[in-house]
Amino acid sequence: MAYLLQDGRPVLASPISSGRYGHLTRNGSFKILDKERNHYSSMYGKIVDGRGNTIVADADADMRVPPGGKFIPAPMHYFMRFSGADGMHAGYLPGYPASHGCVRMPEQYAIAIFSSVSVGTPVTVFGRTPVGRYSEQSRSTMLRRRNGFADPRFGPPFDPRFAPPFWWR
Repeated sequence: MAYLLQDGRPVLASPISSGRYGHLTRNGSFKILDKERNHYSSMYGKIVDGRGNTIVADADADMRVPPGGKFIPAPMHYFMRFSGADGMHAGYLPGYPASHGCVRMPEQYAIAIFSSVSVGTPVTVFGRTPVGRYSEQSRSTMLRRRNGFADPRFGPPFDPRFAPPFWWR
């Protein structure tokens, strides 16, 4: 979860997807280093063929691209960098840690937080991600729970319990 605090009190709570095995999100105290509304990753994205069909969905920028194909950087809208290449941004929440170190959240929450913070705002990252690899069995268990964040096919894109305060709607 990500929380936006005002005067030490939570005013917004958002579900997140953090760094996966091998790309864990660093714990610690940070500050917002920069903000960019329409940021795109320079390191991660997908590789498509000449017709636009995805060949590699989770590609690194240094992977070989076939003739006629291209690397398409991953969108990271409402990006708020807080440590090196890591930041908070709008993105897909599959229901388990899945990023390369960033903190993904539903777009409406990313917009609300992006609008509320400025460069220099403190960010504290805490908690832990299991260090073992996620098996297909654990993923399917998460999907069976009918978690709205597990897969967009299984319900609304966000849980109404975490709706933005009335003044952000």
